[in-house]
Amino acid sequence: MVLLLCGLASSRAAGPEPIRIGFGESETGSLAAIGKSGILAMEIWAEKINATGGLLGRPVKLIYYDTQSNPANVPGIYVKLLDVDHVDFVLSGYATNMTAPAMPIVIGHNKLFLTLFALAVNSEFHYPRCFAMLATGPDPKRAFSQGFFDIAMSLTPKPKTLAILGADAEFARNATDGARLNAKAAGLRIVYDGNYPPTTTDYAPVVRAVRATNPDVVYVASYPSDTAGILRSAAEMGLKVRLLGGSLVGLATAAMKTQLGPLLNGVVLGEQWVPAPKLQFPGVMDFLTAYRAKAAAAGVDPLGVFLPPFAYARMQVLEQAVKATGTLDDGKLADYIRTHTFKTVVGDIAYGKDGEWADSRLVWTQFQGIKGNDLAQFEEPATEVVLLPKMARSGELITPYQAGSP
Repeated sequence: MVLLLCGLASSRAAGPEPIRIGFGESETGSLAAIGKSGILAMEIWAEKINATGGLLGRPVKLIYYDTQSNPANVPGIYVKLLDVDHVDFVLSGYATNMTAPAMPIVIGHNKLFLTLFALAVNSEFHYPRCFAMLATGPDPKRAFSQGFFDIAMSLTPKPKTLAILGADAEFARNATDGARLNAKAAGLRIVYDGNYPPTTTDYAPVVRAVRATNPDVVYVASYPSDTAGILRSAAEMGLKVRLLGGSLVGLATAAMKTQLGPLLNGVVLGEQWVPAPKLQFPGVMDFLTAYRAKAAAAGVDPLGVFLPPFAYARMQVLEQAVKATGTLDDGKLADYIRTHTFKTVVGDIAYGKDGEWADSRLVWTQFQGIKGNDLAQFEEPATEVVLLPKMARSGELITPYQAGSP
């Protein structure tokens, strides 16, 4: 009897079982600088939830494994999360390339799947329980570059020729597919359309090939290491075109900004969000304050304006859906998410076709006046002016693009 009572007391002291939320994330490899910043954002959410009683009276627990920035590692991680760890929910890691390999596993288990910066990853599957955290809206491939082409066609005289350069990987293929559609609609003639292997280390040959076609405008879709290599090669050979930019991933991080410094000048960049005054949604600056207070100790991006607000917002969507439905049932939660609007730090979010945002809210900026490599200058809005949307515009486009110029 004494042993039984001790057992019961121990069970009561242990408290309710946690709600387990599992995902794979890049903690090492080429995507680690961004992936780890997302983990910190989710940990901030979990700490806040647990400090206020958890979800449905249960604490939340994050269970995650390092993908090593390698898509080949992703399927095994999600099999382990679902079949061994028996997590209640699965989330994607950062990036299209890291999300696509998880889709068949998640679909096979009929689980709710909230993705993070995965471009058009559900466009082929049409899985009804998949929801994106990406500001591209209902036509993600086209929306991802639409602003760039709107800016290009605002030039006088209008440009006539275009070069498209992208990595031979899931994300860049989706982005350049959309760029081709937008180029056709704008009446631009594509004079160069090339990709490069993800393992590329020398970008001089591809940049030289672009320059040889003498394009008016250059659209680039690249991941962080590619982005740095392309911009360095462009500067080394003095590339000059009327406009250069696109989806150069990594430029929103402090590490890339301080690494490249003046090499960013003139680049037009598609952003998910920037802390421009008219884009400071309720709660976002408070979140960034909390994030930045922990960033140094965690060894992650000190600015936190790229992935972290969206990683946190994704958890807010899950939280609000669970609280509203009072259940962990994947199907009921998917039905609720599909039909309701969510208040998040990146604004109100409603979902449409294939689990994409119901409307596009991408931001287009241009780096200007960067001198040296110190981080403090990037806290000044003047170094990255907002061009689109018009309601948040904070400066004028500078053209032409002269690689490496002040």
